[in-house]
Amino acid sequence: MPSGPGEPQIELTGVRKVFGDSIVAVAGADLTVDDGELFAILGPSGSGKTTVLRMIAGFEQPTAGTIKLGGVDVTALPARRRDVNTVFQEYALFPHMTVAQNVEYGMRVRGVPKGERRSRAAEALEMVRLADYGPRKPAQLSGGQRQRVALARALVGRPKVLLLDEPLGALDLKLREQMQVELKAIQREVGITFVIVTHDQDEALTLCDRLAVFNDGRIEQIGKARDVYENPVNRFVADFVGTSNVLDGDAAEALVGRRGLFAVRPERIAVLPTGAPPAPGSRTVDATVAEVIYAGPTTRVAAVAQVGGQPGVTLTATVLNAAASLPEDLGHGTQITLAWADGAVHDLST
Repeated sequence: MPSGPGEPQIELTGVRKVFGDSIVAVAGADLTVDDGELFAILGPSGSGKTTVLRMIAGFEQPTAGTIKLGGVDVTALPARRRDVNTVFQEYALFPHMTVAQNVEYGMRVRGVPKGERRSRAAEALEMVRLADYGPRKPAQLSGGQRQRVALARALVGRPKVLLLDEPLGALDLKLREQMQVELKAIQREVGITFVIVTHDQDEALTLCDRLAVFNDGRIEQIGKARDVYENPVNRFVADFVGTSNVLDGDAAEALVGRRGLFAVRPERIAVLPTGAPPAPGSRTVDATVAEVIYAGPTTRVAAVAQVGGQPGVTLTATVLNAAASLPEDLGHGTQITLAWADGAVHDLST
């Protein structure tokens, strides 16, 4: 029976993919995506994330495991028989066709009558805020507009699941940030399940309801964006999802008060003039500034702390410029104090 409201739209159980005799691309993935959810698959190049997307779409067959869509086992079904559409990074628009013809193309191949094709294409273009762009050619559009045409072409088939493989990767930073907001609004409006593959941590955190972090063919962590960021389960997630100061051994004992493996996010560390009183309950360490990087809304400070006579430990702090007052002479070689609350320390040992 197909899934009902609130039930999983995608279920992967023990999904494994091996290329050739020994290249393990995906090593036993268990993953559930709810109906209407915006879900991100995040990981570095070669982590297996795109292979998972291709198996959900039906472009690759798993070596082992099962894939269900809407509660139906589709593991052996070809891509054309799955209620799924895919948007690729390259957009793959036909340059000789108009925007409307590109959106209609799949329906024309399937023999949908012209009147229905045109009304559904117009509706899809309206969804992506391109209602007046139907007569234009792709060459007359910006990168963001072409991306939205590709999205309209995928949505016009009214799939239950839309898969997006690095959909914003070809855009420059400012346009990518704008399209993140657009994409989230479009998903909320159409209400279908979106699964986005990306290597961009900020993109995954900005867009998704939940995310899965992949590494070397395995899922390291699944959870809500805030939970994964605030409570990484291991060093890889702490380092890959955002940035972290990871402490272990003697450094951990000196700076945290006990041995183990710990992470402190840079934005949780305050930068104070040497001798300035920290907030009550804070831990502090004196350090020497190695680098100051101004980034508009924030300033990133890398400083070397001498810990118990050991070689210097580099800690990075990210300070919100509008909310903090950094020492006026801050620069290479400046002596400062770094401070953080005990609650800012996340234990990776457990």
